[in-house]
Amino acid sequence: MPRTSRVECPGCPPIRAITFDVLGLVKVIEARSKQGGVPKVVERWGEPDSSRCVLAASINDRKTDPLLVVARKSGLIEVLSSISGDLRVSISNAGYADLRPEDDAIVGLHLFQKQRLEASSRSCTLLTCTTKGHASMRSIEVPTSLVDSISNSSSTTWNICASGNILCSKVDGNENHALFGGKGVEVNVWDLDKCTKIWTAKSPAKNSLGIFTPTWFTSATFLSKDDHRKLVAGTNSHQVRLYDISAQRRPVISVDFRDTPIKAVTEDPDGHTIYLGNGSGDLASVDIRTGKLLGCFLGKCSGSIKSIARHPEHPVIASCGLDSYLRFWDIKSRQLLSAVFLKQHLTNVVFDSNFSDEEVAGSAADLTPNEAPNVNEIIVDEEELMLVKRKKASKEHNGSKKVKSKKKSKRLKGESIDVS
Repeated sequence: MPRTSRVECPGCPPIRAITFDVLGLVKVIEARSKQGGVPKVVERWGEPDSSRCVLAASINDRKTDPLLVVARKSGLIEVLSSISGDLRVSISNAGYADLRPEDDAIVGLHLFQKQRLEASSRSCTLLTCTTKGHASMRSIEVPTSLVDSISNSSSTTWNICASGNILCSKVDGNENHALFGGKGVEVNVWDLDKCTKIWTAKSPAKNSLGIFTPTWFTSATFLSKDDHRKLVAGTNSHQVRLYDISAQRRPVISVDFRDTPIKAVTEDPDGHTIYLGNGSGDLASVDIRTGKLLGCFLGKCSGSIKSIARHPEHPVIASCGLDSYLRFWDIKSRQLLSAVFLKQHLTNVVFDSNFSDEEVAGSAADLTPNEAPNVNEIIVDEEELMLVKRKKASKEHNGSKKVKSKKKSKRLKGESIDVS
């Protein structure tokens, strides 16, 4: 048998994360201080169906009426309540009759945090992008119930590329610019107000052997929420590149990481640290100003990392992927805080930044006087059962002692008879 060691995890701060998987399930994981910081699945929304696989997700975790948007494999875009999971709006993204949803899947999805000028107070604005480069920005009325939900919806569409496949997209913190990239598509930045392209990257020069690296971007993000001029992109050739659109079209810094494609990249609020995961389950942090590898997160993941999320307040990141585990990490020590097995291959994870541990106290106070004693009764019953088990065990132990003493006395008697 191989040697195994058990690693004690210190637990997580009070956090709430929402995961999405290949069977279309949305699961809510919460960690509370009264439970020792151990994250647990508290809710599951939806029924397992492979045709409803979640391809992309975005959250607007405002304090009043927070919303969650998911894009599914069937071409549906659903707007949910991030608190209860109730369906608010469901629309179809099938805008081209000659393409099936499976052939032109949604790869980029963003739910705008701020209110657009042309939108009403009860509407939300979505940005979507498909594999073939069909981008759309639409404003949808969000009712309190699922009745006439999409009667007042307006959209603006444009094409990102004429050839190639889009694999990644990201909207900056000010929500005025968006970047797109993919296989055969160089990273490009668009002005969302005018729907015009303002910058396109240029392929790196050939190496010393004259070998040209093909264009294949797998993930990308803006380095800072306040500056859309610096962006980071991961490639299929296990490279992370820093671009500065105000300086040049080619990468400013290129960093090689291990030997497998970069699958997920996310930024830190400090504006110079990034977190990246690759296809073999390696997770690391890099100071992109110098290209220095700060360190790898301890603990090997078994499958490709599909998504990394940075908590806006706590020094915690979450990662998920094909090994069906949701892991929480401390960004300072790079130690594993906790892990939750969620059974299905995971595609995305987001944090709810407005979650507070004070909800535990509020829920306990809301209990009626008739409900409070039930918990105590259960605890008393468990203690009584333990006492009964202990008494039975002590009786059996005493009985065995008596039997042994009787056998011993018989043996002594026999010996005395033999001697005589």
